[in-house]
Amino acid sequence: MDIIKNKTIYFLISLIVLIPGTFSLVRYGLNVSIDFTGGSRFTWRVSENVNSGTFSTIQSVFQKEGIKIASIQKSGSNQVIIRTVPIDEKKHAILVAKSLEKIGTLQEQSFETVGPTIGSETTMNAVKATIFASLLIILYIAWSFRKVPKPASSWRFGVCAIVALIHDVLVLLGAFSLLGHFYHVEIDSLFVTAVLTVIGFSVHDTIVVFDRIRENLRRMPGSQFGYVVNESILQTLARSLNTSLTVVLVLSAMLLFGGESIRWFVVALLVGIVSGTYSSIFNAAPLLVWWEEWSRKKVSQ
Repeated sequence: MDIIKNKTIYFLISLIVLIPGTFSLVRYGLNVSIDFTGGSRFTWRVSENVNSGTFSTIQSVFQKEGIKIASIQKSGSNQVIIRTVPIDEKKHAILVAKSLEKIGTLQEQSFETVGPTIGSETTMNAVKATIFASLLIILYIAWSFRKVPKPASSWRFGVCAIVALIHDVLVLLGAFSLLGHFYHVEIDSLFVTAVLTVIGFSVHDTIVVFDRIRENLRRMPGSQFGYVVNESILQTLARSLNTSLTVVLVLSAMLLFGGESIRWFVVALLVGIVSGTYSSIFNAAPLLVWWEEWSRKKVSQ
């Protein structure tokens, strides 16, 4: 199996996967929860199937109380999720009581309020955490691989690991942008946790391959760089796939039996783990070879 020979195909597959999600990110963005925007969110369960009449009734109650609804959507057959500007407990109690009078049967599943300042702080902290983690990863890999034999460069290992990481994050963000646009899936603080977890897993899987490349460069000093990288990938392939498979099986069980509260967190991890496994094998290491071949051509010219 010659993965390096077919690296262009694997790069093309990644590009095809990234295009829809990236377009969705640019066109629609992410459907962020009140964790990031601030506001109040009601989750109600009603006795009858939710329809346009249910929405109209709720909207009229909120409008009479002077509360503007930012969004109202159906979740399941008889559940409604309402997002508004931040409101206090007194106003919340009034809205529930008035809506109960109009609808007849109403059970509140949850109610939460997040101030706009806290929401903006959460957004900034999420961005800072991702950037900080990426910089530390580059520095750590560059230092750990500083004695790697030529023609490899420790900085190239670090940059290629980050490129694979960015690939995984973009796949995850793109997938949730599409889910948010078509299925109204919101991203919350748990999603940030999932992104950071995926970053860690992606780099871990990539380093396993890179470490074998470093070992084989010492064992095969006269071999071509592409050959060494391909052998290293094949030697670690079973380990990478088996490790990822065990994680996927656990996450699949959590998805089936874990409940509604962690469903999309688990989905985010599943998307990230699968993408991270692919990018570590078919993107990060082949990118090292492409970079080395490009540098050699540039020097020869």
